[in-house]
Amino acid sequence: MAWRGPGAAGSGRSLVSLSLRCRCFHAAVALLKRKTGADHQWLERHLKDPFVKATKQQNYRCRSAFKLLEIDDKLHILRPGLSVLDCGAAPGAWSQVAVERVNALGTDPTVPTGFVLGIDLLRISPLDGAVFLSETDITDPSTLRTIHSLLPAEKVDVILSDMAPNATGIKELDHQKLISLCLGLLNLSQSLLKPKGTLLCKFWDGQDSRLLQGRLKEQFQDVRTVKPQASRKDSAESYYLARLYKGK
Repeated sequence: MAWRGPGAAGSGRSLVSLSLRCRCFHAAVALLKRKTGADHQWLERHLKDPFVKATKQQNYRCRSAFKLLEIDDKLHILRPGLSVLDCGAAPGAWSQVAVERVNALGTDPTVPTGFVLGIDLLRISPLDGAVFLSETDITDPSTLRTIHSLLPAEKVDVILSDMAPNATGIKELDHQKLISLCLGLLNLSQSLLKPKGTLLCKFWDGQDSRLLQGRLKEQFQDVRTVKPQASRKDSAESYYLARLYKGK
């Protein structure tokens, strides 16, 4: 909210907003002082993170929105009129980006209107322009039938996956579990993805990354590794972008 001075209309709301921001800032500083070691470092980094600040300013649900925004700005995987399946959608930030980019709300009448369907094991708060399957397991065979019943066409143009398993703290085990999720999603692509469609999936680097990459290359004409700037430098997180699906 812009500062308008003590005599301007709405100055009372500005003063209240400023007071609330000050209290939130001081509370965060006080919390930071109580933390030590790894907790202290994480919170300090979080407070300084420019993507965290931008998330609040632009009303995205979490900072991961900027990963998809950066990938799409460079590689143009989302266009008006496309249908999108967002896997691991909670809390809904990637779906927010997809709704904007495919014109799912039809806000621009000069271009086609797209469709966004999000799914997650967790609850996802409603979002205008998107359909959500909350508390739903994409690996359950019955889920595939539900997805088909909701799609405007039998298959989608783009599958997005920011899915990740609950971390155990054992790096190699967590890596293997995420690769298994990605391989399962690749199998589902046979039933869900249109020919020449696109799959974007998160993975954690490790010994099975090449296995996943090889499987993707068998089914897509173009496969590349993407590491957006919004992914923290010390994170093992990267994305495989697979385009031009060979499926029938």
